Amino acid sequence: MKRSEVILMVLQVPIDFIMLLVAGVSAYFLRFTDWALRLKPVVFDITLGEFLYYVAWVGLGWMIIFMIVGLYSTDPNRKFARDLVRVLLACTTGLAAVAVYVMFTQQLFDSRFLVVVSWGFAILYVVIGRFFMRGVKGLLYRWGIGLRRVVVIGAQDIAHAIVETLSSRRELGYEVVGTFASYTAKIEHELDDVKPHELIFTNPKANEKETLSAIRFCNQHHIVFKYSADLFDTYTTNMSVSALAGVPIVELKRTSLDGWGRVAKRIFDIIFSVIVLVIMSPLMIFVSLVILFETGRPIIYKNERVGIRGNAFMAFKFRSMHQKDSTGPQFGESGEKAERKEQELIEKQNTKTGPIYKIKDDPRITSFGRFIRRWSIDELPQFFNVFKGNMSIVGPRPHQPREVEQYKSQYPTVFVLKPGVTGLAQISGRSDLSFEEEMQLDILYTEKWSLLQDFVIFIKTPFIVFKKRKAL
Repeated sequence: MKRSEVILMVLQVPIDFIMLLVAGVSAYFLRFTDWALRLKPVVFDITLGEFLYYVAWVGLGWMIIFMIVGLYSTDPNRKFARDLVRVLLACTTGLAAVAVYVMFTQQLFDSRFLVVVSWGFAILYVVIGRFFMRGVKGLLYRWGIGLRRVVVIGAQDIAHAIVETLSSRRELGYEVVGTFASYTAKIEHELDDVKPHELIFTNPKANEKETLSAIRFCNQHHIVFKYSADLFDTYTTNMSVSALAGVPIVELKRTSLDGWGRVAKRIFDIIFSVIVLVIMSPLMIFVSLVILFETGRPIIYKNERVGIRGNAFMAFKFRSMHQKDSTGPQFGESGEKAERKEQELIEKQNTKTGPIYKIKDDPRITSFGRFIRRWSIDELPQFFNVFKGNMSIVGPRPHQPREVEQYKSQYPTVFVLKPGVTGLAQISGRSDLSFEEEMQLDILYTEKWSLLQDFVIFIKTPFIVFKKRKAL
């Protein structure tokens, strides 16, 4: 999902809440108009401020109902009429919840007029707010802001209809940046040049090799892959179906984490990274002092790792090796010599097969470094990476660029999410897993992501730490 779409989606929440508050204010003032007083005199004694207090709490509850019924769906092609139905359903459900609460708590508040009229105004104002947001989005699209760059593959009438519709109706949010009759290896260079966000595959007679090549290219370059519904007679784990130019279009999703899931995961990361850093701060200060007195500075070791979308970042760890044996540009010429020594150790003492290495009985590790590695204390500074935003608490294991270079084309899915301090692979075997097993678990986590799973992995991690690793 594009950042502009996420921003508009997040803005929809406060706008809905404001609309609910305005609905309450409108109902309150309407209750004191002459025609309403002629219907029935006011028998309650409640100020506008007090009434707004109750409306605010009820509004928060209604917002949860809005979320449950899918009013904050991240589908950019959803129909406005479907939103209208969901608004009516959500507000009516909210009204029923208020009625049940009043009945069971035996509230003395006696104004069915305010409740019913607030419900009517809520439906009206929320619809107006959403119509306004759709108008804003449409204007942004017409001005060329936030458009999703799309390439259409296919030579049939379906492809022509899609291209014509997307080109003539810019309010749909698409910009066609390329059309090709079929997918071949030759057009991949052209796709690199136009940098599309989405690729729509409309060739129902494409052979399996051609189709899989297109999917693999999209995964490697983080492009959304969509295809006409008659292309496949099977379905995948994560998919969504929408109509485009009258044609059923299926989107293959690399992960179930999208839209509000990403927002929730980021909030989860911020909250729990702060909690861990605060709770562990005495231990981290103690570890820093021991490292300082044992082998001096630097205390923190910065190691380049590959994160989401293949972007490199510096992962933080407590230094567990002697300075002369620590690799990386942080240590200058000494770091270059250490890299050569490390390569020799990999050739002699590596316990893993494949692109990932683990050195058994590593002589470069200090006495205290061996201790903090044994209990994974050296990884605590990575929670600063989480707070900063280039890592997540739970995610695929981050690897070094030289390791990634050997497998990135074969396992592009593991770069869809931010790498994690812990993950499904870590709690399933730590360093004892083979490379293939680790990749399978990281891909499984990516495809089956859920916030509940993140929480379970986070809770399990401290208990897994007590299991001994092969390579220290």
